[in-house]
Amino acid sequence: MYAFQFERAADAKSAVARLKADGDAKFLAGGQSLLAAMKLRLAAPSMLVDVARIPGMADIRVEGDALVIGGAARHADVAANAEIRRRIPSLAVLANGIGDRQVRAMGTIGGSLANDDPAADYPAAVLALNATVVTDRREIAADDFFKGLYETALAPDELITAVRFPSPDQAAYIKFRNPASRFALVGVMVARSGGTVRVAVTGAADSVFRSSALEQALAASFTPAAARAVKIDPAGLNADLHASAAYRAHLIPVLASRAVEQASKG
Repeated sequence: MYAFQFERAADAKSAVARLKADGDAKFLAGGQSLLAAMKLRLAAPSMLVDVARIPGMADIRVEGDALVIGGAARHADVAANAEIRRRIPSLAVLANGIGDRQVRAMGTIGGSLANDDPAADYPAAVLALNATVVTDRREIAADDFFKGLYETALAPDELITAVRFPSPDQAAYIKFRNPASRFALVGVMVARSGGTVRVAVTGAADSVFRSSALEQALAASFTPAAARAVKIDPAGLNADLHASAAYRAHLIPVLASRAVEQASKG
């Protein structure tokens, strides 16, 4: 790990100002991905600006029919929050399945989304639940946020301050996890609101994506059988030592059917 400066930000404005002044500086939230990259010398920021202790950044609150989760809210806090467990229990379940206890105690929702790891869990929730990512300067719709491998719509000095989740009628997340890292080999989030169904898939490609084939099938019949009947084209899906593209394509409708079954149980 190379030498770097460390500064704890008092507010979002000062944190952003630091990154505007130094193009090699980085925000530090939970540090579960960034610090590991620094230890491997894959990243060498000149300064880390700690945003995890900015007042209000870790708050979780209800606004109308939506849940607003601060960008610095830790996975363990999301998993344990009473309002999340009541309004969007699938989101609490997802958070409780991220990594191990240490990761859940330190990692943050904003850090996870900004990193956009192709096998991360939160991107599937944001995309399936049609959430809005709130930054220090704008609001970004879920469909516009994820751009590709470790790439988002965020500017280099843009800070995620909160994520706003509308409450669905039904939702569930099921993943086939890597037993070592607990990242999703494939993860599928299904959410139904009125007559609209959104299905987001993580772990299967360079970035999280929506499956239009599954969405159309489940909008017509929200049943496990309808999900299982969908055939996914393996072209463009990941292939590595853990699973072939064909196996991932096979897993997507299987996990979607299990998510529908779980969502239908309420």
